[in-house]
Amino acid sequence: MPSSLLRQTVLSSARRVVVKLGTQLLSRADGRLDMRYLRRIAAQVAELTQKGVEVTLVSSGAIGAGCAELRLSKRPSDVAALQAVAAVGQRCLMAILHDAFSHHDMEVGQVLLTRSDFDDRARFLNIRNCVLHLHSLGCVPIINENDAVAVDEIRFGDNDLLAALICNALKADALLLLTVVDGLLDTDGKVIDMVEDTMAALALARRDKTKMGSGGIMTKLEAARLVTEAGEVAVIANGRLTNVLGRLLSGQAKLGTVFVPAGRKLDSRQRWIGLTARPSGTVSIDQGAVTAICKGGKSLLATGITATTGRFDRGEVLLVRDAAGREMARGLSNYGSDELRLIMGKRSSQFEKILGRRAYSEVIHRDHLVIGEERQAKSDSG
Repeated sequence: MPSSLLRQTVLSSARRVVVKLGTQLLSRADGRLDMRYLRRIAAQVAELTQKGVEVTLVSSGAIGAGCAELRLSKRPSDVAALQAVAAVGQRCLMAILHDAFSHHDMEVGQVLLTRSDFDDRARFLNIRNCVLHLHSLGCVPIINENDAVAVDEIRFGDNDLLAALICNALKADALLLLTVVDGLLDTDGKVIDMVEDTMAALALARRDKTKMGSGGIMTKLEAARLVTEAGEVAVIANGRLTNVLGRLLSGQAKLGTVFVPAGRKLDSRQRWIGLTARPSGTVSIDQGAVTAICKGGKSLLATGITATTGRFDRGEVLLVRDAAGREMARGLSNYGSDELRLIMGKRSSQFEKILGRRAYSEVIHRDHLVIGEERQAKSDSG
């Protein structure tokens, strides 16, 4: 599908979008939040809301805003200091956003999250329900990482991953990653109009990071991959362009880089298993098992498992790799790690004797198994 057709058919029909605003977009040269820019974004969101589009904002900038408010000459390196600065910055950020949207008679609601909130299925669903209810109340959800309590989450980088996870949780139609560059750049510094293979773009970016764009391009490409694998569209565009949101969602403007969605569309549960929850362990499988699950649509049986790593309980997500270490799938385990080590490589008829109880025939049932999009495409083509 040509880029222009994708924009006209998919972006123009989007009714639920997630917009990520990068730190550089939100900040002035002195490091303080750019109130004028935030007012312009608020005006664009208000106009889209009037047209029936639900916009969820994922906003960076809390730590930068806190540094400016506290008159710090540089960003702290100590975790506790970063957390404290973020606590101050969150208040500044929300105060400005509240003021910006109040001019359009719109309220805002803040949702602070950490990476672990997405690993638990119940909390994952609560996030979705909360954000959707904010929309039903006429509020604009403002999502940010809870840096005041997070440790490793602070190193996510520009909230790109958070924006992708929110997009998949909401089953949003599009993820718009707004930054200070015009899109994904090729080796000549020109904007790439459309990317059909995000995995290939990721590989190119790793080999030649500086020529692909700004330092945050890797996290943006990973965010785009998570969304397109779920079957939705993603865009990287310059957030400083006039009325960038309205022009992108009109489908007419050829702005930024658009990432083509996969041919399949995952449901909410599949998105959580395959693209959201972090695996608690890993299993390696032989070629027979690869063929069975990828081409035959079968469950993963213990006979095909050659190794397992990690400590996990029944019901947790496992990463499934082939003999070469390539990711094949993710799924919910019917066994904890201790039991799985006892039965791997064995037939189900042996399980009761080994475990001393009746047991599941499958380690991961096909209904709880999500095949990677790249592997699925190869399997479908024969």
